[in-house]
Amino acid sequence: MNTRAFTLIELLVVIAIIALLMAILMPSLRIAREQARSINCRSNVRTLTLAWLMYKDDNDAKLVAGHTPPPGYDEKRPPWVVMPPDTGNSSVEEKKEYIKQGVMWPYVNEIKVYRCPSDRRKNISYHKYAYRTYSITGGMNGVNPNGGWEILPCLKYTDIRQPAAKWVFLAECDTRGYNMNSWVIYPKRKEWVDPFGIWHRNNTSTIGYADGRVDMQQWRGKGLIEWNLTALHDPLSFSFYRTPADDEEREDFNVALRAYPYRALQ
Repeated sequence: MNTRAFTLIELLVVIAIIALLMAILMPSLRIAREQARSINCRSNVRTLTLAWLMYKDDNDAKLVAGHTPPPGYDEKRPPWVVMPPDTGNSSVEEKKEYIKQGVMWPYVNEIKVYRCPSDRRKNISYHKYAYRTYSITGGMNGVNPNGGWEILPCLKYTDIRQPAAKWVFLAECDTRGYNMNSWVIYPKRKEWVDPFGIWHRNNTSTIGYADGRVDMQQWRGKGLIEWNLTALHDPLSFSFYRTPADDEEREDFNVALRAYPYRALQ
């Protein structure tokens, strides 16, 4: 029986149709993949936040220290994770091992929970050793108990006013290869200090609240978004500290300020 082969024109038409279908489907596939990663990120933050609450339940309402000291830290203030001796220059595996030395590890002993699947620093050579995505805010026992960064931090859960409205965890994009210490702002001078990770849609952060709730915060200030994207894509030109530049960014800062916990301003 004779069979008829495709002509070159027919093959080109088929290839063109496949290419068109791929062009139509790829954006949808990327959106679906990012939605899945966003759900995973929220699950990570929820797990960490619930563990943070369990720690205070086991320790007479004392908050775990939110800073990240190197080995040999003060035993009276054990941190949630420990910083490797060589900080940002340490390998990813070393950073994973020192996460396990923090007092939160018995509560969250799955290493992948400490990293957002959308954290893109691993694809950028300067950030190649970065691993842990999430940081604790400075007001949650993340700065010196006697004061720093214009605040006296909350040391016990009872110090937190309106826990449902106060941030505990968020993604940080420190440019030093490691999210050092806690995530802070200057509340009195109204100035950003640390960059945060806007892995989701280039303008959204995952936030864990002190009542265990998790939500997504969308940022609107164009200058703020560019500042954080610079920390990700061009860390060598990034500068810590930023004054809000317009009304949208000032509103972004006010959102952060209302959610930033502390016992008192200094």
